[in-house]
Amino acid sequence: MIGKLDQAMQFNEAALSLRGQRQQVLASNIANADTPNYKARDMDFSKALQGAMSRSTGAPALTATAPNHLAASGSVGGSSGASAPLMYRKPLQGSIDGNTVEMDTERNQFADNAIRYEAGLTMISGQIKGLLAAIQG
Repeated sequence: MIGKLDQAMQFNEAALSLRGQRQQVLASNIANADTPNYKARDMDFSKALQGAMSRSTGAPALTATAPNHLAASGSVGGSSGASAPLMYRKPLQGSIDGNTVEMDTERNQFADNAIRYEAGLTMISGQIKGLLAAIQG
C-alpha cells in the first residue's frame, strides 16, 4: 500500500525538488549580477526531470547509515535524489567585466519557476486531498 502511495507522489516530489534547486540557482545568478567574471548558470528542467524519473524507477536508492558516509553520485538534489547538471547560460549581449547575468532574463526565469513551483504544490495538495477523501469515504 505504501509503495503505491509513494509511486503516486513520485513525479510531483521529483518535480518540486528540481524546481527548488533551479530557484536556488536563479537566485544565485541574481545575487551575483554585479560580480565580475561571474557566469550565469541554469538547468534543463525537462531533461533533469526525465533523468530523475528514470533513476527512480531503477535500483533502490542508497541509504547513509552513518554521518561519515558520502552521498551517492546523483543524490545531491535532496530527499528524492533528483539533481540536474548545471549548464552555463549564453548571454545575448556580453558585458565588459565578463559577467553573463542578464537581469531581465533572470527575473523572468525566476518568476516563471516560482509560479510553476506553486502550481506543483497546488497539484500535490489536490492529489493528497483526493486520497484523503477516498480513505475517509
